[in-house]
Amino acid sequence: MDFMQMVRPLEIWLRTFVLSEWTFYQLGIIAAGYVFASFVASRTEPAMESRARRIKGNPDLLRVIIAFMRRLKWLFLTLWLWLASVILKQGTWPSQRWLIATALSLAAAWFIISVLTKIIRNPTLSRLVAMVSWGYLAVYATGLDGPILSALDAAAVNLGVMRLSLLIVLKAVVLTVALIWVAVFVGNVLAHWVQRSGDLSPSFKVLISKVIKIALIMIAGAIALSATGIDLTALTVFSGAVGVGVGFGLQKVVSNFISGIIILLDKSIKPGDTITLGETFGSIRDLRARFVSVITRDGKEYLIPNEDFISQQVVNWSFSSDYVRIDVDFGTSYDSDPHEVVRIAVETASAVPRVVNDYNAPVCWMTAFGASSLDFRLRFWISDPANGLTNVRGQVLMALWDSFKEAGVSIPFPHREIIMKTPVEIQRPPRG
Repeated sequence: MDFMQMVRPLEIWLRTFVLSEWTFYQLGIIAAGYVFASFVASRTEPAMESRARRIKGNPDLLRVIIAFMRRLKWLFLTLWLWLASVILKQGTWPSQRWLIATALSLAAAWFIISVLTKIIRNPTLSRLVAMVSWGYLAVYATGLDGPILSALDAAAVNLGVMRLSLLIVLKAVVLTVALIWVAVFVGNVLAHWVQRSGDLSPSFKVLISKVIKIALIMIAGAIALSATGIDLTALTVFSGAVGVGVGFGLQKVVSNFISGIIILLDKSIKPGDTITLGETFGSIRDLRARFVSVITRDGKEYLIPNEDFISQQVVNWSFSSDYVRIDVDFGTSYDSDPHEVVRIAVETASAVPRVVNDYNAPVCWMTAFGASSLDFRLRFWISDPANGLTNVRGQVLMALWDSFKEAGVSIPFPHREIIMKTPVEIQRPPRG
């Protein structure tokens, strides 16, 4: 008798909602809508996507727009189901249109979630977030969220006066991740807008971008903790112990972060500067919270901690000016006329394309009477150190070689004279 009483409500629900003729009508409407949406989307998606790819702007925003264009099928299906729901409302009971309403909620949820999660650049993580989010909304739409949430809330532990359940932990994690994700996305959009401003210096642009991102992330974390209702005073002792451990572990990270702020405030380096740090010579590509990205002439990208730019000697070739002086040493034989050599060297250097003549003209000085040559030093200026220093030295040396060869000026090489104090008799070996 008890078993029959339990089965009876289920039987009534199945007959009313599942096995009725209206359920099959709704399935037919949903299937027809899916075919219609697929057909219309196949005709409109390629043209709209190709037009959207011509838009220039923030990459994250463009990724969302492209994702929107690729999911027009779900948009058309949502519109179809919404129109069917409006029509059925005029002359049917809720039990005769429940499947359409559920399918409308699920289709709209999947369309919105699948588009927004494309902000996440990792494809696997993007799909995982989309499936989990849609799964939760599907459970909510079907009315199964009550029992599941009650079971999660029942799994709890007491920490003094605070009750910590699995539901609260999941809510805190999901809400924190979602809000931080939104904060990072908004921060990237605002940072892209700041970077396009022509009234700000490069260092100030980077500083404003970092301040915006950090402020948004902190606000998102505070809102998440406040929304979950966690009493932070109950975790004071635990958080203090963890804070000490994390403080020691993140000592270098904090040091690099503070160093990065100092670098941005004193404007010692900025994106595009040509610098030398230790044995690394290259151009600064980006300033990050923990490191500076430097690209060398051979295509290698070095991620140098910000702390190194504070504690070590840095040569900024373009700090106050882009002009850089380069010295080239060479020697000629004692038979050459030094006045003629100086004239030829200055004229040759002036003819090299990268040498700047209007800033400071090249000069050449005789520096010493060498062991086997007259030693000279040629000095000239360039305005593009980011394009390399060794290559322009090589161009000047090759031009000097051609000019000296044409003028008959010889470049000596070392000679060694060996004097034998004891006579040495050289004999030919006897012929066999």
